[in-house]
Amino acid sequence: MRGYYSLADGRMASMPLNSSTPVMWYNLDAFEAAGLDPAKPPQTWQEFVTVARALKDKWASKSQDLMASTSSWFTWAQLETYSAIHNVPYATKANGFEGLDTELKLNGPAQVKHIQRLLDMAKEGSFKYGGRDATPDPLFYTAKAAIGFGSSAGRADIVRNAKFRWAAAMLPYDPEIMRSPNNSIIGGASLWTMTAPNRTPAEYKAVASFLQFIGQPVQDALYHQHTGYVPVTLAGYELSRQQGYYDKNPGADIAIKSLTRGTVTENSKGLRLGGLPEIRNIIYEEFEKALQGQQNAQAALDSAVARGNVVLRAFEKMAKG
Repeated sequence: MRGYYSLADGRMASMPLNSSTPVMWYNLDAFEAAGLDPAKPPQTWQEFVTVARALKDKWASKSQDLMASTSSWFTWAQLETYSAIHNVPYATKANGFEGLDTELKLNGPAQVKHIQRLLDMAKEGSFKYGGRDATPDPLFYTAKAAIGFGSSAGRADIVRNAKFRWAAAMLPYDPEIMRSPNNSIIGGASLWTMTAPNRTPAEYKAVASFLQFIGQPVQDALYHQHTGYVPVTLAGYELSRQQGYYDKNPGADIAIKSLTRGTVTENSKGLRLGGLPEIRNIIYEEFEKALQGQQNAQAALDSAVARGNVVLRAFEKMAKG
């Protein structure tokens, strides 16, 4: 958490608030109906393909409204985090942490292989693209999708809406690329203290008091337990553990385990790319064209890199004045 929101010299740039990571939500009842063991979610992408096909044939085939799998936050979960846990660069310059003159590298063999896998699964009906960002979330908690990749922060909505047994697991990995997967990466937002000519010392003191307040273990644990966002302090996690939260809510610590798995590298620390929301939209556009049969994964990601680098150069020019 500290590394993701820190400057190159180690100083924190902002205060983490609602931090999350992608996880794999799955429907235990659907697994049982498909003859799968609910206690054994797929750990590798090869296992995932097999499981999704079984769900398609033995569960989703009961209704046109049902689907084996889908993914919210497609670019974050299926490209950015996929790259991180497999220690594959997403961009040069340590994914942008080491300079504005970074260039995208998300069209490497590993990423192309994964996106082509999802395109092939979509074609055979074992994966369904449900739209951009969080749009597909309801497909899981309304029991239309047996597996839904999404933010760990979706836990609150699932608890509130799901009428079936469910669980969470870490994202699958590809052992042909990485034998022991690394940490997933952070999503969410943080609080920034902005400077201005007419700000008073009293105002900055008030900001400091507020940040100190939300950083207290009791506040951090409370926010974590009621939302699904991860605790942003070690003390907040420890308090939740002492309170028995993880014993009473099995799987509520999956996101924490995912973020702390393996060894943090320059490829898994996170992303610091100017214009990232625009780059994500470009990737969505190229993937959607591929879903329509207009191009394969390699062409889609090659185009996304070329178009995304234009965004990066424009941001670099603006930032340097």
